[in-house]
Amino acid sequence: MFFATTVNYLDRQVLSLLKPHLEEQFGWSNSDYANIASVFQFTYAISMLFAGRIIDKLGTKKGYAWAIIIWSVGAIMHAFAIPMGESLSVILGFFGIGAISVSIAGFMISRAVLGFGESGNFPAAIKATAEYFPKKERSFATGIFNSGTNVGAILAPLTVPFIAKQWGWEAAFMLIGAVGFLWLIFWFKYYEKPEEQKRMSAEELAYINSGDAENTVPLKEGVAAEAKVSWFKLLAYKQTWAFTVGKFLTDGVWWFFLFWLPAYLKDQYGMVDTQIMLPLAVLYSMTMFGSIGGGWFPMYFIKKGYEPYDGRMKAMLLIAFIPLVVLAAQPLGTISAWFPVLLIGVGASAHQAWSANIFTTVSDMFPKKAVGSIVGIGGMAGGIGGVLVTKFGGFLFDKYKALGHIETGYTIMFTFCALAYLIAWCIMKFLVPKYRPITDL
Repeated sequence: MFFATTVNYLDRQVLSLLKPHLEEQFGWSNSDYANIASVFQFTYAISMLFAGRIIDKLGTKKGYAWAIIIWSVGAIMHAFAIPMGESLSVILGFFGIGAISVSIAGFMISRAVLGFGESGNFPAAIKATAEYFPKKERSFATGIFNSGTNVGAILAPLTVPFIAKQWGWEAAFMLIGAVGFLWLIFWFKYYEKPEEQKRMSAEELAYINSGDAENTVPLKEGVAAEAKVSWFKLLAYKQTWAFTVGKFLTDGVWWFFLFWLPAYLKDQYGMVDTQIMLPLAVLYSMTMFGSIGGGWFPMYFIKKGYEPYDGRMKAMLLIAFIPLVVLAAQPLGTISAWFPVLLIGVGASAHQAWSANIFTTVSDMFPKKAVGSIVGIGGMAGGIGGVLVTKFGGFLFDKYKALGHIETGYTIMFTFCALAYLIAWCIMKFLVPKYRPITDL
């Protein structure tokens, strides 16, 4: 799951790293780039709703495999964006629809396929975690595989600019996209459900199921536990809305850091191509500590006697204060570019710590048969939040760039990034003040 999540973030970040080159070659504005990026986010958001249900229906093994096949194909499609855009323009012209830029149309198609495939990663990974770990260990396990987002974000700036400089931007999309097919070999070889895993002992299976009442039923009766649960029934629970609101308000922060930081370094400090490799590698390296450390953090409270959800919420409150350091990024950025890089790195690290815990609140409160669907609902909300942040960012940057004060646009965005987690935590705590697992599904 760590490997897959690493590939997932490698593939989605290639475009942002090539933005300065592509906008120069194709004449994109910040709003054009925001429109392309938001196609990925919107498709990802809508697909997350269905991805969870598809994963629940197909099972973790088949569902995860199909997800990575589709998103790897989508990643490679970017290399052929121009001919695809020309074909789309012809089709639209045939139906009398106004012309759209060939480059924008082609990249939109590619981003849509990529977003559809990538939507399956987290529902499948969270479901696999619920299958293979007892509740007390799930946030730590989630933190470990979720750190793949950081490693992908680190590897991308270390590889993509170099590949593009040596062999062209098309090669960057093709080579990075092909990595996902390597993962399939290991997945098909090693993964099975715990009950069907030949390498698993009875003692290990009992340990996995410890503290999880739904797993104590006989296996033949357990088939009923996989019955489909209505979305409308899931939406009736405050627990669903707590997770959904938390994702909606905070996912956009990570999307902003992922898709706009290369542009920020160019706009504010004139860094392009290989110049951004070291700052971004350092920044995303910092986030690994947040992902793994954040997954471990609630264990401190759980060992003190807190219920898993209550211990997680206590940890998340402390984590929510950390992004406030991002407020100092712009004022200190006048001294050196490294100040905002390091401060944003701290904020992004806090996001990963938050992410490791908010994902795990789902398996704390819901039975495994509903985990994929709940993660999908929350993921859709997070994706829509990301679309809004991206579109608003593109609007702000174009507006203030025209006024000669683009730094003001970044100040506004960083202020939102700093405050989003505290706002989200307060709403989540209001909706679910105490641990209340769902037992009537």
